[in-house]
Amino acid sequence: MFRHNVTITYRNFLKYKSSFFINLVGLSSGLACTILIYLWVSDELKVDHLHAAGDRLVEVMERQVDNGQITVQSGTPGMLAETMAQELPEVAYATTVSWTDKYVLSVDDHNMQGTGVYAGKDYFKIFSFPLLQGDPNKVLTDKKSIVLSDEMAIRLFGTAENVLGKTVTWQHEKLFNVSGVFKKMPAQSTQQYDFLLTTDEMKEAHPWTLQWTNNAPSTFVVLREGATVEAFSAKIVNFVKDHGGEKGTTVFATPYAHLYLHGRFVNGVEAGGRIEYVRMFSIIAFFILLIACINFMNLSTARASRRIKEIGTKKAMGASRRALIIQYLGESMLMALLSMACAFLLVILLLPQFNLITGKTLTVPTDYSTLLSLAGLAVFAGWVAGSYPALYLSGFNPVAILKGQLHGSWSELWVRRGLVVFQFVCSVVLIVSVWVVYEQMQYTQTKNLGYNKDHLLYFEGQGKVTQNLETVIATVKNFPGVTDASSIGHSLMEFGAGSSTSSMQWEGKDPDLVVEMENVRVNYGMIEMLEVQLLAGRYYSPRFGTEDTNIIFNEAAIAAMDMQDPIGKTVTLWGKPRTIVGVVKDFHFRSFHEKVKPLFFNLAPDGTFMVMMKVEAGKEADVIARLEKFHKEYNPGFLLSYRFLDQDYQAQYVAEQRVATLSKYFAGLAILISSLGLLGLAAFTAERRLKEIGIRKIHGATNVGVVFLLMRDFTRMVLVAIVISFPVSYVISKQWLDGFAYKINLQWWFFASAGLAALMVAWFTVALQTWRAAKASPAKTLRSGE
Repeated sequence: MFRHNVTITYRNFLKYKSSFFINLVGLSSGLACTILIYLWVSDELKVDHLHAAGDRLVEVMERQVDNGQITVQSGTPGMLAETMAQELPEVAYATTVSWTDKYVLSVDDHNMQGTGVYAGKDYFKIFSFPLLQGDPNKVLTDKKSIVLSDEMAIRLFGTAENVLGKTVTWQHEKLFNVSGVFKKMPAQSTQQYDFLLTTDEMKEAHPWTLQWTNNAPSTFVVLREGATVEAFSAKIVNFVKDHGGEKGTTVFATPYAHLYLHGRFVNGVEAGGRIEYVRMFSIIAFFILLIACINFMNLSTARASRRIKEIGTKKAMGASRRALIIQYLGESMLMALLSMACAFLLVILLLPQFNLITGKTLTVPTDYSTLLSLAGLAVFAGWVAGSYPALYLSGFNPVAILKGQLHGSWSELWVRRGLVVFQFVCSVVLIVSVWVVYEQMQYTQTKNLGYNKDHLLYFEGQGKVTQNLETVIATVKNFPGVTDASSIGHSLMEFGAGSSTSSMQWEGKDPDLVVEMENVRVNYGMIEMLEVQLLAGRYYSPRFGTEDTNIIFNEAAIAAMDMQDPIGKTVTLWGKPRTIVGVVKDFHFRSFHEKVKPLFFNLAPDGTFMVMMKVEAGKEADVIARLEKFHKEYNPGFLLSYRFLDQDYQAQYVAEQRVATLSKYFAGLAILISSLGLLGLAAFTAERRLKEIGIRKIHGATNVGVVFLLMRDFTRMVLVAIVISFPVSYVISKQWLDGFAYKINLQWWFFASAGLAALMVAWFTVALQTWRAAKASPAKTLRSGE
């Protein structure tokens, strides 16, 4: 029986080649899309889940009341980790991990730039990064210790073996002894460092980290067995405040592995994050696969008339309905397995491009469990695709079949129409979503940011650059192609350690009001070079003499202080009076996800280590070449690392750009699969109405008239789908846009254009097939025995 069913299936595939091809292409495409998304989702779900402590590994974060709103930040006081370890019995291990920065490490005359952090002595007890050399209990106990990645050790010493005790020079200033070598951190870790120094060294180099009112490092804790995150979080609420921290500051704990996907907070409450994209793409994969399965259902039931005699004969000879169901399900399973094989080949071909879009390094799965899962997916797809046709075909009455009294039922017709409508609902929703994401991305590119980010090249000063900043600025300002130069404390989109403060005081301030303000340290001419618009007062200028007692605010800061006519008024910053000499228009120094926050420009040339230059358009390559030559000669031993400010701006929207690109491909795929199904249905519809077409043409119907006649039902189905899709796509688009503080308005033509696009595709697909039927000779069709 099994051999017989396989033979019948094979013959049917050969007999109905067009249906077979449409099903194969549709299912293969749907399965390939599903596999790619599965690989991406699986990788996302594994990020930061590699540590042995599991959910007992928590990050302690701060909540601050900021101008009536609650903000959440990972920066905490530098003393928090070790104080918690000493005072809280629930803490098994605790460590501080500082901000990330780039430094130069040297061995003899061999210089290498790498990313490093300061970390506490329990770091390798908390995080499960394998130590290839060194004792995890000791590698970070000596202040002059440095722990290298195996990759950095090879870059410095040519080998990762037998390097313990060797000396490395940091920034050409300090000597450190290699106490350990760890295996390069895997891609599924958000922590990516080339080396670690001790927190004892951090305290010496940055004594402000000893103060409970300053925040910058992150704090990680492993709880003892039996301690719960909820109870621990409730216990530590006022821990920082009780040790002298800022008023209005509270802390809480959350599982570290949870934060990668759930890292967005709104008014102090967890509000999603990357998990939203994981869910969205999982749903897209499900619906694209479902669309492909619907094609199989529709085409299988549509061609039932061709198999009526086969079914009637089998039933008359005693075949049970169960046997027929098994046969037709077997056909769909075989089709699904063939499609899975094709899908696997497609994945191999598409994965490099998919990795390029997603920024990952996914590989084709070859392990037994994954292959078994994919086989299970194929079986599931085959079962979904074949269940309805199997039940439908096996339910025919053999007597009615053999007497020729079997006609298509209304229920069959409505199910088929409903499935087509569902396909196009999904397609239109995807088209609208792609359009909305595209328009929002265009909005971020074209909206006036309040400053000019174009052609601004910057590099971080190290060594002699920081020691002779004014000389360097004067030199690069004279480069051909450079129109201006100055310096700033950090890139506008990279607010890091010590970049904000709530210490601003002013007359009439409510003692309980906390306003967090961004502190932008600038040199003379920096604000003008950024082209930030001045609303009142003036910019900093050396012609006014000493300016370190003055200050410039943005509009948001003035509004937060509820200050009228601010020019000339005095505020107090870190206990010292400052006179307001200027107010600038608000500008977007963070992404459009956040509202513009209060900010002040602080004239502090000694604290501006980032040299920024305005470069003429088209002269970038020449300026960079000249800068590299100058830096190599002037600052030997330090590597030049430069960027353009607009690159930093684009980096804020990497996730959204990837969503836009992937959504575009998924929408195209959904339309393609839906159109393939429509093409097959149109072919069968035209075939079943060949005699009717012939009679109509004898009575004078034109080819165009016949095409419109056959297209009428399909047009109705697509129009119904468009009407249903509009409210669905509106809700989805609005929910996505709500993640932006500054966003586009949803326009009616987004939806109308998407609906029209789907309708045009449907018309083209159906017309392509029905035109062939309309052109057929009436005499030939009427002589046909069909």
